[in-house]
Amino acid sequence: MKYCNSLTSFSRFKTREVFVGKFGFGGSNPIRVQSMTTTDTMDTIATVEESIRMIKAGCELIRITAPNRKTAENLKNIKDELAKRGYTTPIVADIHFTPFAAEIAAGIVEKVRINPGNYADKKKFEEIEYTDTTYQAELDRIREKFLPLVKICKKNKTAMRIGTNHGSLSDRILSRYGDTPKGMVESAMEFLRICREENFHDILLSMKASNTRVMVQAYRLLVNEMTKEEMNYPLHLGVTEAGEAEDGRIKSAVGIGSLLADGIGDTIRVSLTEPPEDEIPVAEKLVAKFKNVENHSNINKIEKYPVNPFEYKRRKTKTILNIGGNNVPIVKADFSLKRKITPASLFSLGYIYSVPLDKWHISDMAADYLYVGDHELDFEVPGTLGVIHNYNSWKKHKKGYPCMDAKEYTSSKEKSSVLNFIYVCLSDLNKKIKNKLKSDDTAVLIIDTFNKNGIAEQRKLFVDLINSGIKNPVIISRGYSNLNYEDLQLYSSTDIGALLIDGLGDGIFVKAEKCTSDQNINYLSFGILQATRTRISKTEYISCPSCGRTLFDLQETTAKIRKVTDHLKGIKIGIMGCIVNGPGEMADADYGYVGTRPGKITLYKEKEIVEKNIDEDLAVEALINLIKKHGDWVDKKL
Repeated sequence: MKYCNSLTSFSRFKTREVFVGKFGFGGSNPIRVQSMTTTDTMDTIATVEESIRMIKAGCELIRITAPNRKTAENLKNIKDELAKRGYTTPIVADIHFTPFAAEIAAGIVEKVRINPGNYADKKKFEEIEYTDTTYQAELDRIREKFLPLVKICKKNKTAMRIGTNHGSLSDRILSRYGDTPKGMVESAMEFLRICREENFHDILLSMKASNTRVMVQAYRLLVNEMTKEEMNYPLHLGVTEAGEAEDGRIKSAVGIGSLLADGIGDTIRVSLTEPPEDEIPVAEKLVAKFKNVENHSNINKIEKYPVNPFEYKRRKTKTILNIGGNNVPIVKADFSLKRKITPASLFSLGYIYSVPLDKWHISDMAADYLYVGDHELDFEVPGTLGVIHNYNSWKKHKKGYPCMDAKEYTSSKEKSSVLNFIYVCLSDLNKKIKNKLKSDDTAVLIIDTFNKNGIAEQRKLFVDLINSGIKNPVIISRGYSNLNYEDLQLYSSTDIGALLIDGLGDGIFVKAEKCTSDQNINYLSFGILQATRTRISKTEYISCPSCGRTLFDLQETTAKIRKVTDHLKGIKIGIMGCIVNGPGEMADADYGYVGTRPGKITLYKEKEIVEKNIDEDLAVEALINLIKKHGDWVDKKL
């Protein structure tokens, strides 16, 4: 079950050093940041100018699509023009379906990226039964197709990324392993073993998915498999098709941050539906978060780890009101530092009071609990919103629910008969409090940490609870101050998302003093739950980040689709710029909007083509009609 050096002591997983041009990846090198151009590869000047903007933003590796012979050959012109302008940043040729293009590119640029599911394998969405004999025959065919590239890379000292994508697993892999992280790993390992047989080791690996759970599990499985086979190749991290703006940042931080927190990853690319130079600062912030974490306060070793890191399974807990058990994780908001709390204050938490109707309107992203500290509310709150008071204040008026610290809890004689919140850190979890929790069907823990390696410390707290047989629900709390909104998004999504990904946590509590608005914090909380697939409260967009293959303006189109569909709670819509990224890359989308040629769009229901070559001007309306046809449409509330 090994996938990192330690669950409680931070250190990077040691990989072998691989050079891509002048930059070393893995080994003792820093985590490298990279991105991909969005221009037409045949437009040399536009690609060069975009590459320079990326380099100036901090990009250390530039990926450029090369889907055919002409684009592969033009990489030389791009490289020469960059050199003429004084830039020697290494270039990666992104290859999907065309081995010949890869072989040309390998003689020009410093690295080629191939996708095992597309490169030489078959992807026709066919269900085929493979015997051991026919399976091996396909492997032999793949080896024959793949070997020329390996030999060219070896001769030219060109590095290679074997990059598996969840949505483009071959029919052969799907037949044996299904649409699983294990299938993703095996897809890459087949190609990797061929490279090793040829004594070619300038390799990096990636396991990308738009589903953060799948992505994290796949990388962990890959490390586990490499360790078993005595391999340690550098790892490229990324959440594919993360989307744009807040959602894209939250999703990327959940996936990439969860792995970085365990010391996994040697280079990262944050895939946003934005200009590529905008991806770089986000990636740099994720990397910076884990600098000097090695110097954290000691956390006792986990002797028995009760969580399967390769398979999602939520921790079993008691049901206490609407917390724990089979309930979705709750969102708790913090108003304890406000000067005054009024009905209007609740607007930011998804509650809007109508004076004429004398009733509350409750949104899909309405907070479940509100911590008010020592405040006393002079108005009636919505029945769906639980109010939490500091213990001494609660004892005076017995309204809402009390929040106690560990000492108050173990010594208290007064408590709520239905729900009590207990604020604890790992150091508070002594024998006395454990024994009391076991028999208390009203206690919900709010866990916090002040350790530099907070994820590991809170993980250890969960492990102690599980191994002690304690099934009380747990709300994960993390506090931040004086951060801008983007930093808050990235840090909290990493810190809390890393635990939720493993099925740990029955709610979240983001405390953010002097960071941003209450509304933003509430949106962020629900965004973290959505990104970890633990609570769905809005439409999810699986949108590719754009590249030279893109056949329409992705940012404009995504905004257009979002405008008319963002009220469709729980629906996943894939928006893909070309047929390479669709349908495979949007693996688990409910509906797909895919560019097939200039001005033409093809619509999918899951992986099935529904309508081909629709005029782009009519395609959004056609998408709406498709959603209506399948019964997933609801009219937007005014």
